[in-house]
Amino acid sequence: MRDFIGQLTTRRAAIVGRLLCRYVRGILLGVVTTGFAAILAAPGPGRAEVQTAAGAAPVKHLHIIYLGKHYSEPPPLSLLDKASYDKGIQGARIAAVDNNVAGKFIGQETDLSEDVIPQEANIAAEAKKVFAGGASLIVADLEADDLLAIADLPEAKNAIILDIRTSDDDLRQERCRRNVFHLAPSYAMRADALGQFLLYKRWQRWFLVHGSKPADLAYTAAVKRATSRYGSHIVAERTYTYSARSRTTDTGHQQTEQQMALLTQGAPPYDVIFVVDMDEVFGEYLLFNSFDPRPVVGTQGLVAVAWHRSFEEYAGQEMQNRFENFAHRIMTERDYEGWLAVRIFGEAMLRTGATDAKTLRNYILSDEFNVAAYKGIGLSFRRWDLQLRQPILLAGPRALVSIAPIEGFLHPKYLTDSLGYDEPETKCHFAN
Repeated sequence: MRDFIGQLTTRRAAIVGRLLCRYVRGILLGVVTTGFAAILAAPGPGRAEVQTAAGAAPVKHLHIIYLGKHYSEPPPLSLLDKASYDKGIQGARIAAVDNNVAGKFIGQETDLSEDVIPQEANIAAEAKKVFAGGASLIVADLEADDLLAIADLPEAKNAIILDIRTSDDDLRQERCRRNVFHLAPSYAMRADALGQFLLYKRWQRWFLVHGSKPADLAYTAAVKRATSRYGSHIVAERTYTYSARSRTTDTGHQQTEQQMALLTQGAPPYDVIFVVDMDEVFGEYLLFNSFDPRPVVGTQGLVAVAWHRSFEEYAGQEMQNRFENFAHRIMTERDYEGWLAVRIFGEAMLRTGATDAKTLRNYILSDEFNVAAYKGIGLSFRRWDLQLRQPILLAGPRALVSIAPIEGFLHPKYLTDSLGYDEPETKCHFAN
């Protein structure tokens, strides 16, 4: 009996050990890529120190504010995709846990505070309260106008604001700000990623179908820019003007088939349909319903994203599993950006030992900075527009297809700078 109990205890210990090793492996592969070398090299005590106990080493606290709004968002087009009302913040939460896994060994702790207000509330007034409380490290889950409203506050002049929501090119160009760093790929980066892939496949005749909302038109402009960069041609351009409500009726699929056929018939010969439907009104229905049998790329079909549910390379599967266990749903692109934002702050503190915005900003913009992000290479920021350079996933509905930059597209410094606006092309002149 004693031998049996001993064997049972041993088995339980082995199981727990395997689970613990799997969890730590995910953290190490995706977060602390240089491991104990970074811990041993971390600087000594600095700002924001708290004495934990008599004789204990002081703990440095990294205070991060997650600032957002409860925007009304369209429901998913398909019932297979469940509505999520906590996108972004769940990624930030698990990143704070990741930061503290490594930080506890060297007396560093990430404190994440959440401040998400109603859509109709005044974000500038709320941000003033945040800055008055001494905060200077902001993860901003805000739309463009609200983002600029807080960036232009005098109190925000020396803050670091990490934008995890927008893809607007003008926020990285004419309306750029020196205190706003952009984590999500811009529309230009997404269009260039798809443009490279389509050139590689020699599918250079594009049939452009887009919605009429401002976000649709902004992405459409980036698509047109990509055609000139890669020698492709838009053979036809059409705007979706039908009502999408018919899809919920008993014969909705028949009406949808007719709408898509009417929308796409009579076009000159083309290789792909390039769809731009940011609010998921109609784009999904172009698959298999177009008048001519052609692949669909853009915001539906083959998409260009920072993160995708199917991605499992470079220990991505570990991240997917950890997030699903943590949030009880799949990881969205905004969750990934929220995770990445908190990890950027954590990585900068780990390397510098500092918690003040000035020191962290200088390090984040230095040649030494990069952050591991399950992409196979360290990610860093472009100094000319504060856009995070990164590989972009090209994925279908259920599988990864490729990763841009596509092989053969070169750049003298960073291959990822072949996506979006390079330094000679930038129109960014910092306003503050």
